[in-house]
Amino acid sequence: MTLAKAFITGSVVKAPEKRFTQNDMAIAGFTINFDPANEGLLRVVAFGQLAETVSSTINIGDMVAVEGKLQVNSYKLPNGKDKKVFEVQANSVEKMSGGAAVSQNPSSSSENIVSFNQDEIAQDLIDEDEIPF
Repeated sequence: MTLAKAFITGSVVKAPEKRFTQNDMAIAGFTINFDPANEGLLRVVAFGQLAETVSSTINIGDMVAVEGKLQVNSYKLPNGKDKKVFEVQANSVEKMSGGAAVSQNPSSSSENIVSFNQDEIAQDLIDEDEIPF
């Protein structure tokens, strides 16, 4: 078993596309750029209520923080070559800029989306005691 937890921030470069499974579960996928040189693109996938909220509140250009499971999907191209794609299966998505605050059901800690400004991010995420150097 491989455990690959990811926490990544980036700018949304492809707006969420919402689809539904045969069981009517919502799935939303979007792409973020986590590299200032515009070379680090990563696909993010959300399920259920989180997918519903992401698809209605996240837009191109928004800065987001995503926490979830990093996974690799592979498939064959029409020319027969194998292709591997990295994506994050989101447990939570936090909107860091670009609009009014939106909050999911507070009782569900694994599915939430909130909005806050950059100054609040620095204060909330940095714990001086946990820095190893």
